[in-house]
Amino acid sequence: MKFLRNLLASIIGGLIAFGILFVMFMVFMALVGNRDGTVGVKDNSVLELQLQYPIEDYVGMDDSDPFAGLFNVNQGLDELLHAIRVAKEDRKIKGISISNSVLLAGLSQTHAIRNALKDFQESGKFIVAYGDFFTQKDYYLASVANEVFLNPVGAMDFRGLSTEVLFFKELQEKTGVKMEVIRHGKYKSAVEPFIANEMSDANRSQIKELLDALWGTVLTDISESRGLSVDDLNQIADTLGARTTTYALKSGLIDQLAHYDEYEARIKENLGLDLEEEINYVALEDYIKTAKKKRLHTGKDRIAVIYAQGEIWYGEGGPNVIGQGIINEALKKARKDESVKAIVLRVNSPGGSALASDIIWREIEITKEVKPVLVSMGDVAASGGYYIAAGANRIFAEPTTITGSIGVFGTVPNVSELAEDIGINAEQVGTNKNAVEYSLFKPMQETFRNNVQEGIAEVYNTFLDRVAEGRGITLAQADSLAQGRVWSGVDAKRLGLVDELGGLDDAIAAAAEMVDLETYRIQRLPKYKSGFEKFMEDFGGTGAKGKEALIEKEIGAEAYKILKEVRSVMENKGVQARMPFTLQIK
Repeated sequence: MKFLRNLLASIIGGLIAFGILFVMFMVFMALVGNRDGTVGVKDNSVLELQLQYPIEDYVGMDDSDPFAGLFNVNQGLDELLHAIRVAKEDRKIKGISISNSVLLAGLSQTHAIRNALKDFQESGKFIVAYGDFFTQKDYYLASVANEVFLNPVGAMDFRGLSTEVLFFKELQEKTGVKMEVIRHGKYKSAVEPFIANEMSDANRSQIKELLDALWGTVLTDISESRGLSVDDLNQIADTLGARTTTYALKSGLIDQLAHYDEYEARIKENLGLDLEEEINYVALEDYIKTAKKKRLHTGKDRIAVIYAQGEIWYGEGGPNVIGQGIINEALKKARKDESVKAIVLRVNSPGGSALASDIIWREIEITKEVKPVLVSMGDVAASGGYYIAAGANRIFAEPTTITGSIGVFGTVPNVSELAEDIGINAEQVGTNKNAVEYSLFKPMQETFRNNVQEGIAEVYNTFLDRVAEGRGITLAQADSLAQGRVWSGVDAKRLGLVDELGGLDDAIAAAAEMVDLETYRIQRLPKYKSGFEKFMEDFGGTGAKGKEALIEKEIGAEAYKILKEVRSVMENKGVQARMPFTLQIK
Protein backbone atom coordinates (compact mmCIF):
# COMPACT_ATOMS: atom_id res chain seq x y z
CA MET A 1 0.00 0.00 0.00
CA LYS A 2 2.85 2.36 0.88
CA PHE A 3 4.50 1.55 -2.47
CA LEU A 4 1.31 2.49 -4.36
CA ARG A 5 1.03 5.79 -2.46
CA ASN A 6 4.62 6.68 -3.27
CA LEU A 7 4.13 5.68 -6.90
CA LEU A 8 0.98 7.80 -7.17
CA ALA A 9 2.74 10.77 -5.57
CA SER A 10 5.63 10.43 -8.02
CA ILE A 11 3.26 10.31 -11.00
CA ILE A 12 1.32 13.35 -9.81
CA GLY A 13 4.58 15.25 -9.14
CA GLY A 14 5.84 14.40 -12.60
CA LEU A 15 2.61 15.55 -14.23
CA ILE A 16 2.73 18.85 -12.35
CA ALA A 17 6.35 19.44 -13.35
CA PHE A 18 5.53 18.57 -16.97
CA GLY A 19 2.57 20.97 -16.89
CA ILE A 20 4.74 23.82 -15.62
CA LEU A 21 7.39 23.17 -18.28
CA PHE A 22 4.71 23.00 -20.97
CA VAL A 23 3.18 26.33 -19.94
CA MET A 24 6.63 27.96 -19.86
CA PHE A 25 7.41 26.54 -23.30
CA MET A 26 4.15 27.93 -24.71
CA VAL A 27 4.89 31.34 -23.22
CA PHE A 28 8.35 31.24 -24.77
CA MET A 29 6.95 30.33 -28.19
CA ALA A 30 4.40 33.15 -27.93
CA LEU A 31 7.17 35.61 -27.15
CA VAL A 32 9.34 34.40 -29.98
CA GLY A 33 6.35 34.67 -32.30
CA ASN A 34 5.99 38.36 -31.44
CA ARG A 35 9.55 39.27 -30.62
CA ASP A 36 9.45 42.99 -31.12
CA GLY A 37 6.17 43.36 -29.17
CA THR A 38 5.20 46.46 -31.15
CA VAL A 39 1.57 47.45 -31.65
CA GLY A 40 -0.09 49.21 -34.54
CA VAL A 41 -1.17 52.75 -33.70
CA LYS A 42 -4.32 53.87 -35.48
CA ASP A 43 -5.03 57.42 -36.62
CA ASN A 44 -6.69 59.71 -34.09
CA SER A 45 -5.40 57.71 -31.09
CA VAL A 46 -5.08 58.60 -27.41
CA LEU A 47 -2.11 57.45 -25.33
CA GLU A 48 -3.44 56.09 -22.03
CA LEU A 49 -1.26 56.62 -18.95
CA GLN A 50 -2.23 54.16 -16.23
CA LEU A 51 0.85 53.93 -14.04
CA GLN A 52 -0.11 50.89 -12.00
CA TYR A 53 3.33 49.49 -11.20
CA PRO A 54 6.34 50.73 -9.20
CA ILE A 55 8.51 53.10 -11.22
CA GLU A 56 12.28 52.79 -11.17
CA ASP A 57 14.73 55.08 -12.91
CA TYR A 58 15.98 52.14 -14.96
CA VAL A 59 14.97 48.51 -15.40
CA GLY A 60 17.98 47.55 -17.52
CA MET A 61 16.69 44.47 -19.33
CA ASP A 62 18.32 43.37 -22.58
CA ASP A 63 15.86 43.97 -25.46
CA SER A 64 17.19 40.90 -27.28
CA ASP A 65 16.04 38.68 -24.39
CA PRO A 66 12.61 37.21 -25.31
CA PHE A 67 11.71 37.07 -21.61
CA ALA A 68 12.77 40.67 -20.90
CA GLY A 69 10.05 42.36 -18.93
CA LEU A 70 7.79 39.29 -18.75
CA PHE A 71 8.40 38.68 -15.04
CA ASN A 72 9.32 42.24 -14.15
CA VAL A 73 6.32 44.44 -13.31
CA ASN A 74 8.39 47.53 -12.52
CA GLN A 75 8.26 50.37 -15.02
CA GLY A 76 11.43 52.11 -16.22
CA LEU A 77 11.26 55.91 -15.95
CA ASP A 78 13.64 56.20 -18.91
CA GLU A 79 11.31 54.17 -21.13
CA LEU A 80 8.22 56.03 -19.93
CA LEU A 81 9.72 59.47 -20.68
CA HIS A 82 10.96 58.30 -24.06
CA ALA A 83 7.48 57.08 -24.99
CA ILE A 84 5.94 60.47 -24.13
CA ARG A 85 8.55 62.26 -26.24
CA VAL A 86 7.95 59.95 -29.18
CA ALA A 87 4.18 60.46 -28.80
CA LYS A 88 4.72 64.22 -29.08
CA GLU A 89 6.05 63.75 -32.61
CA ASP A 90 3.65 60.92 -33.55
CA ARG A 91 0.96 62.38 -35.83
CA LYS A 92 -1.36 59.48 -34.98
CA ILE A 93 -1.36 60.35 -31.27
CA LYS A 94 -3.73 63.27 -30.69
CA GLY A 95 -3.67 63.41 -26.92
CA ILE A 96 -2.93 61.75 -23.59
CA SER A 97 -5.38 60.47 -20.98
CA ILE A 98 -4.08 60.19 -17.41
CA SER A 99 -6.28 57.81 -15.43
CA ASN A 100 -4.18 56.87 -12.47
CA SER A 101 -4.62 56.03 -8.79
CA VAL A 102 -1.91 55.60 -6.13
CA LEU A 103 1.15 56.54 -8.18
CA LEU A 104 4.09 54.34 -7.14
CA ALA A 105 6.85 56.81 -7.95
CA GLY A 106 9.13 59.16 -6.08
CA LEU A 107 8.49 62.88 -6.02
CA SER A 108 11.36 63.67 -8.39
CA GLN A 109 10.25 60.90 -10.75
CA THR A 110 6.75 62.41 -10.72
CA HIS A 111 8.29 65.83 -11.40
CA ALA A 112 10.18 64.39 -14.40
CA ILE A 113 7.03 62.76 -15.85
CA ARG A 114 5.15 66.00 -15.34
CA ASN A 115 7.83 67.97 -17.21
CA ALA A 116 7.67 65.50 -20.10
CA LEU A 117 3.90 65.98 -20.25
CA LYS A 118 4.34 69.77 -20.26
CA ASP A 119 6.68 69.40 -23.20
CA PHE A 120 4.08 67.18 -24.92
CA GLN A 121 1.51 69.97 -24.54
CA GLU A 122 3.74 72.32 -26.54
CA SER A 123 2.85 70.28 -29.64
CA GLY A 124 -0.71 71.58 -29.32
CA LYS A 125 -2.06 68.15 -28.37
CA PHE A 126 -4.40 67.78 -25.40
CA ILE A 127 -3.92 66.14 -22.02
CA VAL A 128 -6.87 65.22 -19.83
CA ALA A 129 -6.86 63.51 -16.43
CA TYR A 130 -9.44 61.49 -14.51
CA GLY A 131 -9.48 60.05 -11.02
CA ASP A 132 -11.90 58.05 -8.93
CA PHE A 133 -9.75 59.50 -6.15
CA PHE A 134 -6.56 61.54 -6.10
CA THR A 135 -3.70 61.09 -3.65
CA GLN A 136 -1.49 64.17 -3.41
CA LYS A 137 1.08 62.70 -5.77
CA ASP A 138 -1.63 61.58 -8.21
CA TYR A 139 -3.04 65.09 -8.23
CA TYR A 140 0.41 66.65 -8.63
CA LEU A 141 0.81 64.67 -11.85
CA ALA A 142 -2.79 65.16 -13.01
CA SER A 143 -2.67 68.92 -12.45
CA VAL A 144 -0.53 69.33 -15.58
CA ALA A 145 -3.54 68.36 -17.73
CA ASN A 146 -5.63 70.84 -19.69
CA GLU A 147 -8.65 69.53 -17.81
CA VAL A 148 -8.89 67.50 -14.59
CA PHE A 149 -11.97 65.35 -13.83
CA LEU A 150 -12.96 63.71 -10.53
CA ASN A 151 -15.59 61.06 -9.85
CA PRO A 152 -18.60 62.75 -8.16
CA VAL A 153 -18.48 60.25 -5.29
CA GLY A 154 -14.69 60.01 -5.27
CA ALA A 155 -12.19 61.65 -2.94
CA MET A 156 -9.18 63.93 -2.99
CA ASP A 157 -6.22 64.38 -0.66
CA PHE A 158 -4.61 67.83 -0.54
CA ARG A 159 -3.21 68.73 2.88
CA GLY A 160 0.57 69.24 2.56
CA LEU A 161 3.50 66.85 2.96
CA SER A 162 4.30 64.92 6.11
CA THR A 163 6.50 62.08 7.26
CA GLU A 164 6.82 59.77 10.26
CA VAL A 165 9.96 58.46 11.99
CA LEU A 166 9.80 55.37 14.22
CA PHE A 167 11.85 55.13 17.44
CA PHE A 168 13.02 51.86 19.01
CA LYS A 169 14.91 52.82 22.20
CA GLU A 170 12.20 51.54 24.55
CA LEU A 171 11.79 48.36 22.50
CA GLN A 172 15.52 47.72 22.92
CA GLU A 173 15.27 48.21 26.68
CA LYS A 174 12.37 45.76 26.91
CA THR A 175 13.96 43.07 24.74
CA GLY A 176 17.61 43.43 25.77
CA VAL A 177 18.62 43.62 22.08
CA LYS A 178 20.16 46.97 21.25
CA MET A 179 22.23 48.79 18.68
CA GLU A 180 25.47 50.35 19.88
CA VAL A 181 25.77 53.58 17.91
CA ILE A 182 28.78 55.69 17.00
CA ARG A 183 28.11 58.66 14.74
CA HIS A 184 29.74 61.80 13.39
CA GLY A 185 27.69 64.82 12.41
CA LYS A 186 25.16 66.99 14.21
CA TYR A 187 22.32 65.96 11.90
CA LYS A 188 23.40 62.33 11.34
CA SER A 189 20.20 60.87 12.72
CA ALA A 190 19.96 57.60 10.80
CA VAL A 191 20.67 55.99 14.15
CA GLU A 192 18.61 58.37 16.29
CA PRO A 193 15.67 55.92 16.53
CA PHE A 194 17.99 53.54 18.40
CA ILE A 195 19.30 56.04 20.95
CA ALA A 196 16.23 58.16 21.72
CA ASN A 197 12.46 57.92 22.17
CA GLU A 198 11.71 61.16 20.35
CA MET A 199 13.01 63.36 17.56
CA SER A 200 15.86 65.77 18.30
CA ASP A 201 15.41 69.48 17.60
CA ALA A 202 18.12 69.32 14.94
CA ASN A 203 16.42 66.44 13.15
CA ARG A 204 12.96 68.00 13.40
CA SER A 205 14.35 71.26 12.02
CA GLN A 206 15.99 69.70 8.99
CA ILE A 207 12.98 67.52 8.16
CA LYS A 208 10.64 70.52 8.40
CA GLU A 209 12.87 72.64 6.14
CA LEU A 210 13.21 69.78 3.66
CA LEU A 211 9.45 69.17 3.49
CA ASP A 212 8.81 72.91 3.10
CA ALA A 213 11.21 73.05 0.16
CA LEU A 214 9.68 70.01 -1.56
CA TRP A 215 6.14 71.27 -0.96
CA GLY A 216 7.16 74.65 -2.35
CA THR A 217 8.17 73.06 -5.65
CA VAL A 218 4.92 71.08 -5.83
CA LEU A 219 2.85 74.21 -5.19
CA THR A 220 4.78 76.27 -7.73
CA ASP A 221 4.15 73.66 -10.44
CA ILE A 222 0.45 73.30 -9.58
CA SER A 223 0.08 77.08 -9.40
CA GLU A 224 1.48 77.47 -12.92
CA SER A 225 -0.80 74.80 -14.37
CA ARG A 226 -4.01 75.64 -12.50
CA GLY A 227 -3.78 79.43 -12.36
CA LEU A 228 -4.04 79.47 -8.57
CA SER A 229 -1.62 81.38 -6.35
CA VAL A 230 0.69 79.53 -3.97
CA ASP A 231 -1.02 81.33 -1.07
CA ASP A 232 -4.42 80.10 -2.27
CA LEU A 233 -3.11 76.53 -2.56
CA ASN A 234 -1.70 76.67 0.98
CA GLN A 235 -5.04 78.00 2.19
CA ILE A 236 -6.81 75.05 0.56
CA ALA A 237 -4.38 72.64 2.23
CA ASP A 238 -4.65 74.30 5.66
CA THR A 239 -8.48 74.31 5.62
CA LEU A 240 -8.78 70.89 3.94
CA GLY A 241 -10.57 72.79 1.20
CA ALA A 242 -10.66 69.76 -1.09
CA ARG A 243 -11.98 67.28 1.48
CA THR A 244 -15.17 66.70 -0.50
CA THR A 245 -15.60 66.51 -4.26
CA THR A 246 -17.81 69.62 -4.18
CA TYR A 247 -15.15 71.59 -2.31
CA ALA A 248 -12.45 70.31 -4.69
CA LEU A 249 -14.46 71.67 -7.60
CA LYS A 250 -15.18 75.03 -5.93
CA SER A 251 -11.53 75.43 -4.91
CA GLY A 252 -10.44 75.28 -8.54
CA LEU A 253 -8.25 72.21 -8.13
CA ILE A 254 -10.40 70.27 -10.60
CA ASP A 255 -12.52 71.32 -13.58
CA GLN A 256 -15.46 68.96 -13.51
CA LEU A 257 -17.15 66.24 -11.47
CA ALA A 258 -17.90 63.46 -13.92
CA HIS A 259 -18.39 59.74 -14.26
CA TYR A 260 -15.99 57.92 -16.53
CA ASP A 261 -18.43 57.77 -19.46
CA GLU A 262 -18.80 61.56 -19.23
CA TYR A 263 -15.02 61.89 -19.15
CA GLU A 264 -14.77 59.77 -22.30
CA ALA A 265 -17.42 61.95 -23.94
CA ARG A 266 -15.07 64.89 -23.41
CA ILE A 267 -12.20 62.97 -24.99
CA LYS A 268 -14.40 62.16 -28.00
CA GLU A 269 -15.21 65.85 -28.30
CA ASN A 270 -11.47 66.63 -28.37
CA LEU A 271 -11.00 63.99 -31.08
CA GLY A 272 -14.00 65.13 -33.14
CA LEU A 273 -15.80 61.81 -32.66
CA ASP A 274 -19.50 61.13 -32.36
CA LEU A 275 -20.66 59.76 -28.99
CA GLU A 276 -21.29 56.29 -30.42
CA GLU A 277 -17.80 56.02 -31.89
CA GLU A 278 -15.00 54.19 -30.05
CA ILE A 279 -11.83 55.87 -28.80
CA ASN A 280 -8.61 54.38 -30.12
CA TYR A 281 -6.71 53.97 -26.88
CA VAL A 282 -3.05 52.93 -26.90
CA ALA A 283 -1.87 51.57 -23.53
CA LEU A 284 1.40 53.05 -22.32
CA GLU A 285 3.06 49.65 -21.84
CA ASP A 286 2.23 48.76 -25.46
CA TYR A 287 3.36 52.11 -26.82
CA ILE A 288 6.67 51.83 -24.96
CA LYS A 289 7.50 48.77 -27.08
CA THR A 290 6.75 50.71 -30.25
CA ALA A 291 8.59 53.82 -29.06
CA LYS A 292 11.76 51.80 -28.39
CA LYS A 293 12.13 51.36 -32.16
CA LYS A 294 12.27 55.13 -32.65
CA ARG A 295 15.45 56.90 -31.66
CA LEU A 296 15.26 60.56 -30.79
CA HIS A 297 19.05 60.77 -30.76
CA THR A 298 21.12 59.46 -33.66
CA GLY A 299 24.77 59.55 -34.60
CA LYS A 300 27.92 57.45 -34.48
CA ASP A 301 29.11 59.06 -31.24
CA ARG A 302 27.54 58.13 -27.92
CA ILE A 303 26.87 59.45 -24.45
CA ALA A 304 26.77 56.68 -21.88
CA VAL A 305 24.17 56.89 -19.11
CA ILE A 306 25.09 54.70 -16.15
CA TYR A 307 22.34 54.06 -13.60
CA ALA A 308 23.24 53.74 -9.92
CA GLN A 309 20.04 53.08 -7.97
CA GLY A 310 19.38 51.64 -4.52
CA GLU A 311 21.39 51.35 -1.32
CA ILE A 312 25.17 51.10 -1.61
CA TRP A 313 26.58 47.76 -0.50
CA TYR A 314 30.09 46.41 -0.77
CA GLY A 315 30.09 43.80 -3.55
CA GLU A 316 28.78 43.20 -7.04
CA GLY A 317 25.41 44.98 -6.84
CA GLY A 318 22.33 44.59 -9.01
CA PRO A 319 19.17 46.34 -10.28
CA ASN A 320 18.24 47.77 -6.86
CA VAL A 321 21.57 47.64 -5.05
CA ILE A 322 24.62 49.74 -5.93
CA GLY A 323 27.80 47.71 -5.69
CA GLN A 324 31.26 48.79 -6.74
CA GLY A 325 31.48 45.69 -8.95
CA ILE A 326 28.71 46.40 -11.45
CA ILE A 327 29.07 50.21 -11.41
CA ASN A 328 32.85 50.25 -11.85
CA GLU A 329 32.57 47.68 -14.64
CA ALA A 330 30.11 49.97 -16.44
CA LEU A 331 32.43 52.96 -15.94
CA LYS A 332 35.38 51.00 -17.35
CA LYS A 333 33.34 49.83 -20.33
CA ALA A 334 32.24 53.38 -21.14
CA ARG A 335 35.74 54.74 -20.56
CA LYS A 336 37.37 52.27 -22.94
CA ASP A 337 34.71 52.60 -25.65
CA GLU A 338 36.04 55.14 -28.14
CA SER A 339 32.54 55.88 -29.45
CA VAL A 340 31.51 57.07 -25.96
CA LYS A 341 32.51 60.73 -25.63
CA ALA A 342 30.97 61.56 -22.24
CA ILE A 343 29.31 59.81 -19.31
CA VAL A 344 26.27 60.74 -17.23
CA LEU A 345 25.92 58.90 -13.92
CA ARG A 346 22.28 58.79 -12.80
CA VAL A 347 22.28 58.52 -9.00
CA ASN A 348 19.21 57.54 -7.00
CA SER A 349 20.48 56.36 -3.62
CA PRO A 350 20.20 57.08 0.12
CA GLY A 351 23.80 55.87 0.54
CA GLY A 352 25.26 52.92 2.38
CA SER A 353 28.77 51.47 2.61
CA ALA A 354 31.42 54.21 2.85
CA LEU A 355 34.05 51.81 1.51
CA ALA A 356 32.06 50.92 -1.62
CA SER A 357 31.24 54.62 -2.11
CA ASP A 358 34.91 55.55 -2.05
CA ILE A 359 35.82 52.75 -4.48
CA ILE A 360 33.23 54.06 -6.94
CA TRP A 361 34.41 57.65 -6.35
CA ARG A 362 37.95 56.59 -7.28
CA GLU A 363 36.79 54.93 -10.49
CA ILE A 364 35.01 58.15 -11.44
CA GLU A 365 38.24 60.10 -10.82
CA ILE A 366 40.12 57.74 -13.15
CA THR A 367 37.38 58.04 -15.76
CA LYS A 368 37.40 61.86 -15.61
CA GLU A 369 40.99 61.84 -16.82
CA VAL A 370 39.78 60.27 -20.07
CA LYS A 371 36.32 61.80 -20.63
CA PRO A 372 33.92 64.02 -18.67
CA VAL A 373 31.58 62.53 -16.09
CA LEU A 374 28.39 64.38 -15.15
CA VAL A 375 25.84 63.40 -12.51
CA SER A 376 22.06 63.52 -12.67
CA MET A 377 20.38 63.10 -9.29
CA GLY A 378 17.01 61.39 -8.98
CA ASP A 379 14.69 61.26 -5.96
CA VAL A 380 17.56 60.80 -3.50
CA ALA A 381 21.32 61.26 -3.80
CA ALA A 382 22.25 61.54 -0.15
CA SER A 383 25.25 60.58 1.97
CA GLY A 384 26.97 57.78 0.02
CA GLY A 385 24.82 58.80 -2.95
CA TYR A 386 26.34 62.28 -2.73
CA TYR A 387 29.80 60.81 -2.05
CA ILE A 388 29.92 59.10 -5.45
CA ALA A 389 28.58 62.25 -7.13
CA ALA A 390 30.85 64.80 -5.44
CA GLY A 391 33.77 64.49 -7.85
CA ALA A 392 31.79 64.78 -11.09
CA ASN A 393 32.59 67.52 -13.58
CA ARG A 394 29.04 68.81 -13.20
CA ILE A 395 26.08 67.87 -10.99
CA PHE A 396 22.39 68.24 -11.88
CA ALA A 397 19.56 67.76 -9.37
CA GLU A 398 15.79 67.97 -9.59
CA PRO A 399 14.25 70.68 -7.37
CA THR A 400 12.66 67.84 -5.38
CA THR A 401 15.85 65.77 -5.05
CA ILE A 402 16.91 64.96 -1.47
CA THR A 403 20.68 65.32 -1.30
CA GLY A 404 23.65 66.23 0.90
CA SER A 405 23.71 64.29 4.20
CA ILE A 406 27.50 64.46 4.30
CA GLY A 407 28.27 62.42 7.41
CA VAL A 408 28.97 58.88 8.56
CA PHE A 409 28.01 56.50 11.36
CA GLY A 410 28.53 52.98 12.63
CA THR A 411 26.11 50.58 14.32
CA VAL A 412 27.01 47.43 16.21
CA PRO A 413 24.31 45.04 17.50
CA ASN A 414 24.57 43.96 21.12
CA VAL A 415 22.53 41.32 22.99
CA SER A 416 24.40 41.28 26.30
CA GLU A 417 21.29 42.25 28.33
CA LEU A 418 19.17 39.58 26.66
CA ALA A 419 21.94 37.02 27.11
CA GLU A 420 22.11 37.76 30.84
CA ASP A 421 18.32 37.51 31.18
CA ILE A 422 18.12 34.09 29.53
CA GLY A 423 21.24 32.64 31.12
CA ILE A 424 23.88 32.87 28.38
CA ASN A 425 27.48 33.60 29.37
CA ALA A 426 30.19 34.01 26.73
CA GLU A 427 33.88 33.60 27.58
CA GLN A 428 36.68 34.60 25.20
CA VAL A 429 40.27 33.45 24.77
CA GLY A 430 42.82 35.27 22.62
CA THR A 431 46.54 35.43 21.93
CA ASN A 432 46.97 39.18 22.36
CA LYS A 433 45.55 42.03 24.39
CA ASN A 434 43.15 43.16 21.66
CA ALA A 435 42.64 39.82 19.92
CA VAL A 436 39.05 39.69 21.17
CA GLU A 437 37.96 43.09 19.90
CA TYR A 438 34.22 42.87 20.50
CA SER A 439 31.63 40.33 21.56
CA LEU A 440 27.95 40.46 20.75
CA PHE A 441 27.30 38.97 24.19
CA LYS A 442 29.34 41.45 26.29
CA PRO A 443 28.77 45.16 26.91
CA MET A 444 30.80 47.36 24.56
CA GLN A 445 34.11 48.43 26.10
CA GLU A 446 35.16 52.07 25.93
CA THR A 447 38.42 51.18 24.15
CA PHE A 448 36.48 49.51 21.34
CA ARG A 449 34.07 52.47 21.09
CA ASN A 450 37.01 54.87 20.89
CA ASN A 451 38.62 52.82 18.13
CA VAL A 452 35.41 52.81 16.10
CA GLN A 453 34.91 56.54 16.74
CA GLU A 454 38.42 57.18 15.45
CA GLY A 455 37.70 55.23 12.28
CA ILE A 456 34.42 57.07 11.71
CA ALA A 457 36.11 60.44 12.17
CA GLU A 458 38.73 59.45 9.61
CA VAL A 459 36.06 58.43 7.07
CA TYR A 460 34.17 61.67 7.73
CA ASN A 461 37.30 63.73 7.08
CA THR A 462 37.95 61.79 3.89
CA PHE A 463 34.34 62.47 2.83
CA LEU A 464 34.91 66.19 3.45
CA ASP A 465 38.11 66.05 1.38
CA ARG A 466 36.19 64.51 -1.53
CA VAL A 467 33.48 67.18 -1.31
CA ALA A 468 35.90 70.08 -0.95
CA GLU A 469 38.01 68.89 -3.87
CA GLY A 470 35.03 68.12 -6.09
CA ARG A 471 33.14 71.36 -5.37
CA GLY A 472 36.17 73.63 -5.26
CA ILE A 473 35.60 74.82 -1.70
CA THR A 474 37.56 74.77 1.54
CA LEU A 475 37.30 72.02 4.14
CA ALA A 476 35.69 74.49 6.52
CA GLN A 477 33.05 75.35 3.93
CA ALA A 478 32.42 71.67 3.24
CA ASP A 479 32.07 71.00 6.97
CA SER A 480 29.54 73.83 7.34
CA LEU A 481 27.35 72.12 4.70
CA ALA A 482 27.94 68.66 6.13
CA GLN A 483 27.27 67.31 9.65
CA GLY A 484 24.80 64.89 8.04
CA ARG A 485 22.37 67.68 7.06
CA VAL A 486 20.02 66.89 4.15
CA TRP A 487 18.94 69.46 1.57
CA SER A 488 16.42 69.76 -1.23
CA GLY A 489 17.72 70.20 -4.76
CA VAL A 490 16.76 73.89 -4.61
CA ASP A 491 18.78 74.47 -1.43
CA ALA A 492 21.67 72.33 -2.68
CA LYS A 493 21.91 74.56 -5.76
CA ARG A 494 21.86 77.70 -3.60
CA LEU A 495 24.61 76.29 -1.37
CA GLY A 496 26.81 75.08 -4.23
CA LEU A 497 26.45 71.36 -3.58
CA VAL A 498 25.04 70.96 -7.10
CA ASP A 499 25.60 73.04 -10.23
CA GLU A 500 22.22 73.09 -11.96
CA LEU A 501 18.57 72.29 -11.41
CA GLY A 502 17.35 69.92 -14.09
CA GLY A 503 16.59 66.36 -15.03
CA LEU A 504 18.48 63.60 -16.79
CA ASP A 505 17.86 65.13 -20.23
CA ASP A 506 19.43 68.39 -19.08
CA ALA A 507 22.51 66.53 -17.86
CA ILE A 508 22.78 64.63 -21.16
CA ALA A 509 22.44 67.87 -23.16
CA ALA A 510 25.16 69.48 -21.02
CA ALA A 511 27.43 66.46 -21.55
CA ALA A 512 26.94 66.73 -25.33
CA GLU A 513 27.74 70.44 -25.24
CA MET A 514 30.83 69.80 -23.13
CA VAL A 515 32.31 67.54 -25.83
CA ASP A 516 30.91 69.52 -28.80
CA LEU A 517 28.47 66.87 -30.00
CA GLU A 518 25.54 67.94 -32.15
CA THR A 519 24.39 64.38 -32.90
CA TYR A 520 24.78 61.39 -30.62
CA ARG A 521 23.15 58.21 -29.39
CA ILE A 522 22.42 57.18 -25.81
CA GLN A 523 23.99 54.01 -24.43
CA ARG A 524 22.40 52.83 -21.17
CA LEU A 525 24.40 50.77 -18.68
CA PRO A 526 24.56 48.35 -16.94
CA LYS A 527 22.50 45.40 -18.18
CA TYR A 528 20.88 43.17 -15.56
CA LYS A 529 19.61 39.61 -15.35
CA SER A 530 16.55 38.87 -17.41
CA GLY A 531 13.10 38.64 -15.89
CA PHE A 532 13.15 34.89 -16.58
CA GLU A 533 16.38 34.38 -14.64
CA LYS A 534 15.05 36.31 -11.65
CA PHE A 535 11.77 34.41 -11.86
CA MET A 536 13.58 31.08 -11.68
CA GLU A 537 15.58 32.30 -8.67
CA ASP A 538 12.35 33.25 -6.89
CA PHE A 539 10.32 30.28 -8.17
CA GLY A 540 8.27 28.67 -5.45
CA GLY A 541 9.16 31.41 -2.99
CA THR A 542 12.69 30.07 -2.57
CA GLY A 543 14.40 33.22 -3.81
CA ALA A 544 14.83 36.43 -1.82
CA LYS A 545 11.88 38.15 -3.46
CA GLY A 546 9.60 35.19 -2.81
CA LYS A 547 10.66 34.94 0.84
CA GLU A 548 10.14 38.65 1.42
CA ALA A 549 6.63 38.44 -0.07
CA LEU A 550 5.78 35.53 2.23
CA ILE A 551 7.02 37.37 5.33
CA GLU A 552 5.05 40.51 4.45
CA LYS A 553 1.92 38.45 3.89
CA GLU A 554 2.26 36.70 7.24
CA ILE A 555 3.01 39.69 9.51
CA GLY A 556 1.24 42.50 7.63
CA ALA A 557 2.48 45.56 5.74
CA GLU A 558 3.00 47.86 8.76
CA ALA A 559 4.92 45.29 10.81
CA TYR A 560 6.96 44.38 7.75
CA LYS A 561 7.95 48.04 7.27
CA ILE A 562 9.26 48.16 10.86
CA LEU A 563 11.07 44.85 10.40
CA LYS A 564 12.81 46.09 7.24
CA GLU A 565 13.95 49.29 8.92
CA VAL A 566 15.40 47.50 11.95
CA ARG A 567 16.99 44.79 9.83
CA SER A 568 18.52 47.33 7.47
CA VAL A 569 20.44 48.94 10.32
CA MET A 570 21.44 45.62 11.91
CA GLU A 571 22.81 44.29 8.61
CA ASN A 572 25.07 47.31 8.02
CA LYS A 573 28.71 46.30 7.78
CA GLY A 574 31.53 48.77 8.21
CA VAL A 575 31.24 52.54 8.42
CA GLN A 576 28.06 53.82 6.78
CA ALA A 577 27.57 56.95 4.68
CA ARG A 578 23.80 56.71 4.70
CA MET A 579 20.87 59.14 4.61
CA PRO A 580 20.03 60.23 8.17
CA PHE A 581 16.51 58.80 8.29
CA THR A 582 13.98 56.76 6.39
CA LEU A 583 11.42 59.13 4.91
CA GLN A 584 7.98 58.01 3.83
CA ILE A 585 6.71 61.33 2.47
CA LYS A 586 2.92 61.45 2.23
